[in-house]
Amino acid sequence: MRFDVITLFPELFAPFLASGVTRRAYAQGLVDVRLWNPRDYAEGNYRRVDDRPFGGGPGMVMMAPPLERCLAAIRADRAESPDTQAPLVLFSPIGTPIQHGVVAHWAASAGAVLLCGRYEGIDQRFIDAHVDVQLSLGDFVLSGGEIAALALLDAVARLQPGVLNDEGSHQLDSFNPALDGLLDCPHYTRPEEWNGRTVPPELLSGHHAHIERWRRDQRLATTAKHRPDLIAAARAAGHLAPLDEAALARLA
Repeated sequence: MRFDVITLFPELFAPFLASGVTRRAYAQGLVDVRLWNPRDYAEGNYRRVDDRPFGGGPGMVMMAPPLERCLAAIRADRAESPDTQAPLVLFSPIGTPIQHGVVAHWAASAGAVLLCGRYEGIDQRFIDAHVDVQLSLGDFVLSGGEIAALALLDAVARLQPGVLNDEGSHQLDSFNPALDGLLDCPHYTRPEEWNGRTVPPELLSGHHAHIERWRRDQRLATTAKHRPDLIAAARAAGHLAPLDEAALARLA
């Protein structure tokens, strides 16, 4: 898959693409990331990409012409026909929240063009003419879309086969359908005792069925405490067995 990123700060991506376990996805070409600076497609001596908003107000607005020329260069580089164009994704407060289902969708896709806005925003005419999808990292405002783009790329990369050391790791992640959308359980490692705190005896029992039941109960308890909405969703979907309901009843 290929992701083209339109950003005024391509240098923010370099260390990310070369670090951590997900670097395998980029190094091996499983996720091809290419960076494009709209300033390279701006006109004039100052390569201006922003201007004051009509109607007044604080801040600056990213201009449509440099963005359109940048997008055209990407389309040409991808050798796309009008009916096979990769979707243009804008990171915006009004976008669909990035949740596991969104990540899974893009992880199984052929990629997209990611647009990272800056300043007060982007000329609405460019958005109306070219943007296909808007995504949001959460109900807060960032200085630009780069952090959201990095978050999406990281989440997509770790779902690619061969990226994680253990192929089953992401199946046990919070929100994964393999866990019925529940949060993950607590984890422990050596030493068995630390500062007077011990590892739960179930994890030391060697009894795999007991361990899995303990982990399931812990997932239920953690989710009920921190995200009861996910419990309601799992129940509505018929994912909670009688043993699950009994574990939740003991928490009440």
